[in-house]
Amino acid sequence: MLILIKNDTPESAIRSLVIQLSRQGIGAARADSGGRVLLTLTGQTWTLDEQRLLALPYVEDVKRLTSPWRLANRRNHPEDTVVSVGNARIGRGFCLIAGPCAVESAIQMQAVARTVKAAGAQLLRGGAYKPRTSPYAFQGYGAGALELLAETGREMGLPVVSEITDASQLPQFAQVDMLQVGARNMQNYELLRALGGQPKPVLLKRAVGATVEELLQSAEYILAGGNPNVVLCERGIRSFSQTSRAALDISAIPVLKQMTHLPVIVDPSHAAGSSELVPPLALAAVAAGADGLLIEVHDRPAAALSDAAQSLSCTAFTELAKKLARVRKALEE
Repeated sequence: MLILIKNDTPESAIRSLVIQLSRQGIGAARADSGGRVLLTLTGQTWTLDEQRLLALPYVEDVKRLTSPWRLANRRNHPEDTVVSVGNARIGRGFCLIAGPCAVESAIQMQAVARTVKAAGAQLLRGGAYKPRTSPYAFQGYGAGALELLAETGREMGLPVVSEITDASQLPQFAQVDMLQVGARNMQNYELLRALGGQPKPVLLKRAVGATVEELLQSAEYILAGGNPNVVLCERGIRSFSQTSRAALDISAIPVLKQMTHLPVIVDPSHAAGSSELVPPLALAAVAAGADGLLIEVHDRPAAALSDAAQSLSCTAFTELAKKLARVRKALEE
């Protein structure tokens, strides 16, 4: 990090800043040229707040030379991270995660779980807590749904993933193998800190208005808490288009793969908002290099209590899984 000091700044102010930085474990090498002073900082500069430095009356400019997401940065961790969830190895090979948006009944879960496992899915998804735009929409069945999800997963031999919305819910998720942070909670920093302090893998979704840099900053919260098992998920961003629920940012896949060592998967269901759009978006994500997919499947989509329009039927999912396998095989040739 570089700090450019304003002309005619008192020497005492510069010395005071250098001492303050040293107390934080930051070294400052000084260069003088034509009355201007440039401080080159070394050490844990990713912990410094640029805005606080810029607020100092004698600081003219601050330039960050390294990213603030040090733990997520591929430069500091060249090898791909592989996140283990049961027998699945996300980041090594391809991982297919599927299941209903919301856990509704034992019959529903059994039917969907059998289908997705037969089609090659390695994880079973199901929502128990559903943050919704409208307070009147179905919000999920809570702890009871988590128990049903975990029970179905055990019976089918599939690890399970479900969305957590508050740190206070952690005890209820004891039987859940992977914790999902939804797009609405990507910047819920108290929740991210709590997930960083526990060992379960975390599936972190990108918010609709977030940049890839902001997604990595959120991942850094979890990594900094001591939990290295983070999987990033692109699920579409807000755009001017009205033809789909969101605009799936396909470019984010290769960009993130360059920037970070963390696995990157894609949720085409939430980007599409329509079941007809899910297959082409899923195929495009695979072609772009995604490490996996998160897809909503329901045994009776028209009767689904949540996200009915974008849920694939069991038959449609089976057909899509076959196409995905063909695309993956073609990419390997």
